[in-house]
Amino acid sequence: MIGLIDFTSYCFVVKPYRALLGLLILLVLTGPAQAQKATTTRAAADSIAAPAPKRQFQATRISEAIKIDGDLDEAAWREAPIATQFVETRPTPGRPEKHPTEVRLLYDNDALYIGAVMHDVSPDSIFRELSQRDDLGNTDYFAVFLDTYHDKLNGYGFFLTPGGVQLDARYSPAGGEDFNWNAVWMSRTQLRGNDWIAEIRIPYSAIRFSDAPEQVWGINFGRQRQSTRQQYFWNPVKPQVDGFVNQWGELRGVRDIKPPLRLSLTPYVSSYFNHYPYNEQGTRNSSTSFNGGADLKWGINESFTLDATLVPDFGQVQSDNQVLNLSPFEVQYNENRAFFTEGTELFNKGGLFYSRRVGGQPLGFYDVDGQLRQRTVGTDGQVHQGEYVVSNPGVTRLLNATKISGRTKSGLGVGVFNALSNDVYATVQDSTTGARREVLTQPFSNYNIFVLDQSLKNNSYVSLINTNVTRRGSTYDANVTGGLFRFADKNNKYALDGQVNYSRRRGTAFGSNEQVDNRDGYKYQLGVGKISGNFNWNLSHGIESATYDPNDLGILFSNNSINQELYLAYNKYAPFWKVNSLRTNLGIYQSLLYKPTRYQNVGFYSSVNTTFTKNFFSTGININGNLQEHDFFEPRRQPLGVYYVRVPANLGVSTFGSSDYRKKFAYDIELATRWYATDGQRTGRNNYELGLSPRYRVSNQLSFRYNFNWQLQRNQIGYPGDLNSDDAQDQPFFQNGVADVLLGRRRRTTTTNTLSASYTFTNRMSFTIRTRHYVSVARYRDFSRLNPAGEEEAVDYRRNRDNSFNAFNVDAVFSWWFAPGSQMTVVWKNANSNYLAGDEATPQYFTNFNNTLNTPHNNSLSIKVLYYLDYLTLRPKRG
Repeated sequence: MIGLIDFTSYCFVVKPYRALLGLLILLVLTGPAQAQKATTTRAAADSIAAPAPKRQFQATRISEAIKIDGDLDEAAWREAPIATQFVETRPTPGRPEKHPTEVRLLYDNDALYIGAVMHDVSPDSIFRELSQRDDLGNTDYFAVFLDTYHDKLNGYGFFLTPGGVQLDARYSPAGGEDFNWNAVWMSRTQLRGNDWIAEIRIPYSAIRFSDAPEQVWGINFGRQRQSTRQQYFWNPVKPQVDGFVNQWGELRGVRDIKPPLRLSLTPYVSSYFNHYPYNEQGTRNSSTSFNGGADLKWGINESFTLDATLVPDFGQVQSDNQVLNLSPFEVQYNENRAFFTEGTELFNKGGLFYSRRVGGQPLGFYDVDGQLRQRTVGTDGQVHQGEYVVSNPGVTRLLNATKISGRTKSGLGVGVFNALSNDVYATVQDSTTGARREVLTQPFSNYNIFVLDQSLKNNSYVSLINTNVTRRGSTYDANVTGGLFRFADKNNKYALDGQVNYSRRRGTAFGSNEQVDNRDGYKYQLGVGKISGNFNWNLSHGIESATYDPNDLGILFSNNSINQELYLAYNKYAPFWKVNSLRTNLGIYQSLLYKPTRYQNVGFYSSVNTTFTKNFFSTGININGNLQEHDFFEPRRQPLGVYYVRVPANLGVSTFGSSDYRKKFAYDIELATRWYATDGQRTGRNNYELGLSPRYRVSNQLSFRYNFNWQLQRNQIGYPGDLNSDDAQDQPFFQNGVADVLLGRRRRTTTTNTLSASYTFTNRMSFTIRTRHYVSVARYRDFSRLNPAGEEEAVDYRRNRDNSFNAFNVDAVFSWWFAPGSQMTVVWKNANSNYLAGDEATPQYFTNFNNTLNTPHNNSLSIKVLYYLDYLTLRPKRG
C-alpha cells in the first residue's frame, strides 16, 4: 500500500557492474543460510506478522474559530492532546523516530483540524520540491489517514508537503491506493527554524461518515523524511502484515457532529481552436468551438453521494501512447478522464469495468468501407465512380454520466454508474455527384454498473457486480454478473478468495442479421494462500469458458482457458548486510485451452530485488522461462483448437535498477533479453530491450526527464495480415474461397523517445510539456503456410507485407488552481501519426522521423475554466 511513496514501490533498473555483482554475491551468501535457518526462524517471523496494538487518540472539540495559516498560535492547539512517538516503517521497521513529530487534532461542527510539527536537524534537511497536485516529487510530507466507517478496509488519505502541495487518496481492496480521487480541503505550511509546520482543515463535506452520536474512526498519521528516505507512522505499520487500513489506530471523542449537506456544482466553459492542413478546395483548415457543461456532486444522505457530469468535455486529456499492434488482441489504453478515475474503487471490483468502453470507439468504426458504393462500369461502358469516406468519428460523444456510491454504517458499499451516448454517424460522399449520406456506426447506448460490497471482519469482504450495455435498434445487448469474496482468518495470516462471473449477450451482431454466437459464458477463479509474514504463498485455479465475453464494458484479451499457478515469496524487510531489504519470489504456472482441452504452455518466473543501504540504489533481476507454447490465438482462425503457432521453449532475463532520486541527477536503466530454442530449421530467434531514463532537477521548481526505449525482435514468427482475394499475389493462397493461414518471419524494431519538462511556479500553478515520438518497423524475411496441429510449410509468397508506424505527440499544459476546487487550464496539443505498408515502409529511423515531421499535424489550443461552487459557503449565514 502507499504505492506512490512506499518502500514496496521500486523503479526497476540495473546499475553498473559493481552493484549487480554485489547483488549476486548477496544471493550466494544469503541463499543457503536462509534455507538452513528457515525452519528455526519461521515461528519467530510469524510471531511479528500480526498488526501492532492499536493506539487511541482523543479528539478535542472547539468553539472558537481556527485560522488556517500554518502558525498553530490559537490556544486550542496548545491545550490539545499530542500524538507523538512515531515508529519507523522503512527502511528499519519498528525503530522509534529520532526527530519527533507532534500532531494535534481538533474538531467543530463543520470540520476536522490537524496541526503537526515536524522537528528536524536543520532547514537543509527538509526537502521541499514543488510539484503539481497529487504529484509528490522529491520532498518530505505529513499525512493523515481516516477510516470513517472503521471497517479496516476503506479509507482516506490527505498528504501535505513542506511546499504546500496537496495530495489526497482513497484506499480500498479493489483500487489499492488511488490518487485519482480529489477532495476540496484547506492547508498551509510554514518553515520555522529546524522545524516545519502543517495546518490542515478537512471539512466534513469532503468525507463520508455515519450519523452516530459518537464517532469511532480508524486514524493514522504518517511522515516522510526524504533526506534519509525514512517513513514513519503514529500507529505502527508492519510491512510483513497484509493490508494497510487494518493497521491504523482509533480516533475517539468525536461527538454530536452531523453529516452536512454535500452539494456542489462545478460549471465549466471551454473553447477550442483546431488547425489541420487539409489543403483541399472547399475544406477549411481551421475550426473553432465553444462548449459548456457542469459537474454536480450531491450528498444524498450521510452515506451516499451522487456525481454527475453533464455534457462532458474530455478534449484536454493527455494523448494516448499509440503503438503498432501486431498481436491478435486490442491495445489497452490508460484512462485519463478525471470523471472515470476519481472515486471508482467500487466499480473496479472484480475487474469487470474498462472505462474506455464508455465514449470509446464506435462498434461499426471499421465497417464503413464495406458499406461504400464501389466504382462500377455500366453496360454502355460508362464509368460510375463510387463513394469515399468524408468523416468517421473515432470516439463516441457522451451525453452525460452519473455515479452514486457510498457505504452504510454496517459496512455495505453500494455503487450505481450510468452513462448515455448518442448515435454516431460516418459521412460518405459520392465521387461523381457530390451527394452525401450518413452511415450509422454506433447506436444510442446506455452503460450501467451496479455494485454491492459488504465489508466483513478480519480484512474480508463479499461483493456482487453487474454490468449492462443496452443499445437502441437491431443489435445486441450485453450483461455480465460477477460475485467475489475474500475470507481471511482472525490472525490475518491465511486467506481464501474467489470469483464467479456469468456473461450474457442477446441480439444480432451490429450491421448483421446473424445472432451473436457467444450468448452465454462463465468464468471462475479460486485461490488460497498465506498472506502475512516473511514467507507467503498462493495457489490458484481458474477457468474462462469459450463463450465468456465481458468486453462490452470490460476488457479481456483472451478467454477459453484453464489456468493453474503456484506462487511463493520470501521477503526480508529489515536491513542486513549492505541492503535495506530483500524481496524474492518464484512462480510456476500452467495454461490449457478449455474447449477443446488442449495444452497451451507451462512456465516459471522468479525475481529478486533490493535497495542498497549506503546509496539507496535499487537493483534486481527477473528470470522467466516457458516450455514450447501452442499459441491458438495468433493464427486468427476459428474455431480454436485446430490451428496453433509453435513458440519454442524460451528463457528471458532482465536486470533493472534505479539511482537515488534525492540527487539532482538520477537515472533508471533496464536491460532485457530472451532466447528461443531452435525450432526445426529456424535459428537465431531472440529479443533485446534497452530502457534508459535520466532525469535532472535544476531546482525545486524546474525539472527535466527523458525516456528512451529500444526493442529488437529477431526472427519473430507472426501473422502478417489478412489476405485479399482481389490481389493477384494473394489469390494462389485461397482454397475453395477460404484463405490459407500464412505466417511470416519478421524482424521488428521499436524506438520510443519521450522528453518532458515541468516548471512549478507555486503550489497552485504549474506548466508541463511532454513530447513523444514512437516508431515501429516490421520487415518480413520469408513466409510459410500454417497447417493444422502447428505444422508449417515454406511457400513462395511475394507480396510485400513490411510496415512501419510513426506517432508524434506534444502535450503542453498550463494549470492554475485559482481557488479551492477551481481551475483554469490552457492546453496545446500537436499530434500526427502515419502507417506505411509494403514498398512505402522504411526501416530507417531518421527517414521515419522525417516522414513524421513532414506529415500534416493536427494542432489544438484550448482554454477551460472550472469554478467550484459549494452550497455550504454560498448559503445565507444565520443570525
